Amino acid sequence: MSVDLSTRYLGLELKNPLVASAGPLTGDLETLFRLEQAGVAAAVLPSLFEEQIEHDEREIHRLYEYQTESFAESLSYFPEVADTRVGPDGYLNQVERARKSLSIPVIASLNGHSEGGWTRYARAIQDAGASALELNIYFVPTDPDMTAQELEERYLDLVAAVRSTVSIPLAVKIGPQFSCLPNFARRLVESGADGLVLFNRYLEPDIDLERLEVVPHLVLSTRFELGAPLRWIAILREHLTASLAASSGVHQPDDALKLLLAGADVVMMTSGLLRRGSAYAATMLDGIRHWLEEKEYQSVAQMRGSMSRKNCPDPAALERANYMKALASYTAPLDAGPA
Repeated sequence: MSVDLSTRYLGLELKNPLVASAGPLTGDLETLFRLEQAGVAAAVLPSLFEEQIEHDEREIHRLYEYQTESFAESLSYFPEVADTRVGPDGYLNQVERARKSLSIPVIASLNGHSEGGWTRYARAIQDAGASALELNIYFVPTDPDMTAQELEERYLDLVAAVRSTVSIPLAVKIGPQFSCLPNFARRLVESGADGLVLFNRYLEPDIDLERLEVVPHLVLSTRFELGAPLRWIAILREHLTASLAASSGVHQPDDALKLLLAGADVVMMTSGLLRRGSAYAATMLDGIRHWLEEKEYQSVAQMRGSMSRKNCPDPAALERANYMKALASYTAPLDAGPA
């Protein structure tokens, strides 16, 4: 009898727990085809950024108005703004084409900064046929007068506003920096999230020493980043009935298995597929299937969450009781030089 790899995420029935997360590979229809053929159960499209839409609209307006104060008749030389391809049209077309072309669920992603932008584009994405929507919320507090509670309320208000606008399943992708994540996670679900994606890998700034400019610094994830989603999914699993997706640090079948044991409903990959190609998804699934057969599991559902905080033999190991033990177990080479 073959192992049943099926799982359920955001109310969607998936053939297995491997999802291609937002990234360059999911932004191209041909690559999406290859990912589907390799076995991924769903794909998250790259984010639609509200700031980019506004930037494009400003640039079109700037070009449209260029030198018109000098030559009134020059206005007639420019096309109507409505005829230019600004706004979310390109992204919505991408969603529509992907949904029509693929048999797997297509999850759109939205990154906004204003409540009006979130709700307006969320509704348009739903109308384009997305199977679900992932809110990629990224806000960096810089005001020392803003409290942690005010920051969290900003997230919660956005989720509630989008939930009131769309009926498709809604996931919220967040970072690990919140002071009491179990409480915040529960309130996100109460505000309308059907699932959480743990965790977002934010672009960190760097400084160009030659040009003295702040530049974005993109680094692909490594397996060492697995610890944060592993810990928090294991902790949150007993408190939430909402879907939990693991993101960051998934590169090999063992990584996916650990996260599923902790309680993840799905595992998401970007960096691993970028390094090895879309066909590597098949290798991931073969590895998951082989381990389940070896351990005599009949399904992913049977093993999922069996090593969550509630079910694992040593819950303290997920917290900090083993901190000193971990330090004591490491012995540096006697001839180790200075770092």
